[in-house]
Amino acid sequence: MSDESESVSSTRGVTPDALLHTGASDDPSAEDLVLASGRDLTPQSLEWARRTLAREGRAALDKRLP
Repeated sequence: MSDESESVSSTRGVTPDALLHTGASDDPSAEDLVLASGRDLTPQSLEWARRTLAREGRAALDKRLP
């Protein structure tokens, strides 16, 4: 058995895509979406995020994270 963590690839030293996840809650907030999209927290960006979350749900956050 290897001494390396399961999340580290022994060949390249990076986490394999299959093990990556956002770790966000099932119910992201408007603030989460604004920050994930790289925008500043403003009343306008929060309103955009609320509309986007209402339309796209959790997928809105997943689409904007690497």
